[in-house]
Amino acid sequence: MPDAVIPLGLLYVQASIPARHQSELWDLCFEAAPLDHLWARITAFSPDVVAIGMRNIQNNDYTGYHDNLSWYADILATVRSCTTSPTVLGGGGFSVMPAELMQHLRPDFGISGEGEAAFELLLEALERGDGDFSGVPNLHRVVTDGLGRERVHSNPAAVRFQDLDALPVPDRRLVDPRHFANYRIDSVQTKRGCSLKCDYCTYPTIEGRAVRRRDPARIVDEMFESLARQPEIRHVFVVDSVFNLPPSHAKEICRQLAARGWQVPWTAYANPLAFDRELADLMRQANCAGLEIGADSGVDAILDRMRKGFSLADVRKMDATCKAAGVKDCMTFILGTPGETLDDVRATIDFCTDLDPFAAIMMVWMDDYESLDAALAAERRVFREQIKELMRQKAEEFPRWLIPALGVNFDARLFGLLRAAGKAGPLWQYIDMVGKDRRSARLRRQAAAA
Repeated sequence: MPDAVIPLGLLYVQASIPARHQSELWDLCFEAAPLDHLWARITAFSPDVVAIGMRNIQNNDYTGYHDNLSWYADILATVRSCTTSPTVLGGGGFSVMPAELMQHLRPDFGISGEGEAAFELLLEALERGDGDFSGVPNLHRVVTDGLGRERVHSNPAAVRFQDLDALPVPDRRLVDPRHFANYRIDSVQTKRGCSLKCDYCTYPTIEGRAVRRRDPARIVDEMFESLARQPEIRHVFVVDSVFNLPPSHAKEICRQLAARGWQVPWTAYANPLAFDRELADLMRQANCAGLEIGADSGVDAILDRMRKGFSLADVRKMDATCKAAGVKDCMTFILGTPGETLDDVRATIDFCTDLDPFAAIMMVWMDDYESLDAALAAERRVFREQIKELMRQKAEEFPRWLIPALGVNFDARLFGLLRAAGKAGPLWQYIDMVGKDRRSARLRRQAAAA
């Protein structure tokens, strides 16, 4: 919730499997009984290898706080109940803490980081059958020494990153058609890697700090080809950690989209650094519907502690630039990060109130390591409840805020109504529609008080 996301990472890996191998992609997110479905597919296909993509360690919709590890344990148990073939775990979630997850979930193999070349090399090693996996970069295994002691053995990373323009384009014909029928959203990646040093962010761990850009013309070709195959697409989301860095690359993509008459709305993640009016205007010309901007905090000291590299003044400038160019801005804030107090949370609420962006998403911090550390989880849970209570007292005053932890402008029924009305893409775009009644009630209360 709110949207099912096409498995772009798995599609990239599958596109890189040599043609001599037969492969199938099974997406469990629409199945009423996903483990039964998995069992039936494995039994019918009899695979030699089962690869599992872990996108997130914990639920990423922020409506509650639970991890996904028991779910992946159930998947692995189901696979082992019907085949002895080796299992491989990979994906963004796995890449955050591969050694810990190998110990906890016990797949036969794990691949962290970019998986395209590594998975192909693993298949070659399994075909050889000589037990030599030393040539597979970022491969993780649980091994036992001569004394029966277990440890996780991790191969070194690849000498160089993937050449993104040399990778096969993901074949969206393999995507479960219910993604496009139900949500009508496609995803595209324009680059990998993030050079920023935000203290909490896992993108550099997953993708590396070296920014590797795709050819803008190839990106736009992919978008048009996908739309031609799936004409029901009504929105495209750019999955880059930050679309506008470097700005020269973002501007060229926008120029190409505008020159070729791209009509489908799109949104992206953006950062207050290096954002100017020229880029905002180009985004508008390229039919950008809006930006999700990681403002994160309304306290400069917290931004410094997070090593964000920008200040509240930069956030204000970006908000003003978006408004002047007619680009909707959705500011996202993370409340209760390590070192924050309730006073800091209050200051962030006040800052967002004064800023008055088009929309705001107020999320409450959860550490991935809480999934493996019960004491840390218990300690953080107390603070989260205090933050939620503070937000609960303020919720009705902010009709254009989404507060997932409280279900404010963020619930399945609301999303269902918007989808039924033909809306597609991030639903904060339509917050002025869904918040209208609550906004009117607030104005009435204010007038009565005056």
